[in-house]
Amino acid sequence: MGKVCKNCGGEFEITERDREFYAKLKVPEASHCSACRTQRRFAARNERALYPDKCDMCDKAMISAYSPDKPFTVYCFDCWFSDKWDRFDYGQDYNFERPFFEQFRELMEKVPRLCLYEMFNENCDYTNYVGYSKNCYLCFGSIYAEDCMYGTPYESKNCVDSLLVREGELCYECVDCEKVYNCVHCQQCVDNYDLYFCYDCRGCKNCIGCVGLRNKEFCVLNEQYSKEKFEAKKQELQFGKRSGLDAFEKKFREFSLKFPRKAVHNPKSENCVGNFIVESRNCEQCFDIKRCEDCVYCTQPTDAKDCYDCDYCEEPELTYEHIGFAMNNTVKFCNTVGKSYEVHYSDFCNSCKYNFGCLGLQHKDYCILNKQYTKEEYEALFEKIVEHMKSTGEWGEFFPIGVSPFAYNETVAQEYFPISRDEVLEKGWQWKEKDEKEFRPQSCDVPDEIGDVDDGICDEVLACEVTGKNYRIIPQELAFYKKMGLPVPRKCPDQRHFDRLAKRPERRLWARKCAKCGVGIETSYSPEKPEIVYCEQCYLKEVY
Repeated sequence: MGKVCKNCGGEFEITERDREFYAKLKVPEASHCSACRTQRRFAARNERALYPDKCDMCDKAMISAYSPDKPFTVYCFDCWFSDKWDRFDYGQDYNFERPFFEQFRELMEKVPRLCLYEMFNENCDYTNYVGYSKNCYLCFGSIYAEDCMYGTPYESKNCVDSLLVREGELCYECVDCEKVYNCVHCQQCVDNYDLYFCYDCRGCKNCIGCVGLRNKEFCVLNEQYSKEKFEAKKQELQFGKRSGLDAFEKKFREFSLKFPRKAVHNPKSENCVGNFIVESRNCEQCFDIKRCEDCVYCTQPTDAKDCYDCDYCEEPELTYEHIGFAMNNTVKFCNTVGKSYEVHYSDFCNSCKYNFGCLGLQHKDYCILNKQYTKEEYEALFEKIVEHMKSTGEWGEFFPIGVSPFAYNETVAQEYFPISRDEVLEKGWQWKEKDEKEFRPQSCDVPDEIGDVDDGICDEVLACEVTGKNYRIIPQELAFYKKMGLPVPRKCPDQRHFDRLAKRPERRLWARKCAKCGVGIETSYSPEKPEIVYCEQCYLKEVY
């Protein structure tokens, strides 16, 4: 008999492996199913909703993840990291007569918050959750990126409109690709260059509209061409025109559905269950991870070891119910804490040890609710707090969605666990209403062909052909399109992001049967999806 999730009411199982991990970290068994736990963490992370604002210290104009109507003091990057304010000024005593989460929310509304989550960047003012990057614009959740725009590139250069592209360069509208160069509208491609509209191709170059090819060149729609005929065909397709690009995209979408898809993609991984698990070992129910070991219920960490319920992190170890930032060890129930050890229930702390319920601390140890204690005082008080939280049912739970500093529809949760405004409000969570101002009409006609677009377009207001939302083309973006010979997009960046998300299989597994041999498989393609799904053995016979 499984446990019943306290949030959705569904049954879920606590395995022996789970129990061993919980015992090692001295935390209670999970009370929510893995999906509801992920949703709860995702609701603490606002990547893409950015607002113009002014720093509450220096009054300088800035871009902020917090809308001006939020009840927070928000500082620009320079002021927040300065010594002009003391984080201990906001400290408070722990009150054993009140629930902890209530006290933490109270502290959250007092401690100044950093406008955007970014670290060690250069000229990346319009990015969020980005680190060690340079000259990036409207990138989110990225690391080691340079000259990239609109997307989530990792270790990449000169990429535009990407979603989980790793080690890419000069790529456009690519999804789940790695080690790709000069690729356009490609998905799940590895070790390729000069591709257009390809899916799951490896070791290929100079191919257009191909699916499942290995080490091929000069192919169009999986047919071999000579170099001369390939170049003529490429010119004929007119990818420099919006009409040409859109027409081939529709044709390729229909063509690609004729080919089988592999149930899951877990290259160079051993004993793993999930999807897009790369170079990892002994990982279960994980998605979009790389170089991880002994991890369970994790989404998008890199170089993680022995972690449970850990998302959007680099180099965590023995970390549980945590989202965001890097290089943590034994961190539990935290949001965007980095380079820390034995930190619990804290938010955006860096290089800390033995802290509990803290916000914004840097290089501080033995603190509770932003108050400094001695080692002995901290250890005694921490034990009392744990017992108190056990009595209130809070110990072992991540921050409730109602405690999030963001509205539900501002967060990553709405992307992966979308729910309606009425349902959000019924649960007592926050909802960000749309700006009532009217969108402006588009101020120019955008030429169909990139060769007919001049620099003046950067001064024009464009309107998304799907939502009507206004957007602009920035000069470096136009230079990219001209270099790549690609037309100007007719959709706003947000709509392009949602279109890329829709191309990916979901971050969950369904039981299905291989469409060829009938063996039972687990796959990220739900049974109602139109894709033909094969087990790995049958799939490899098709593509090699």
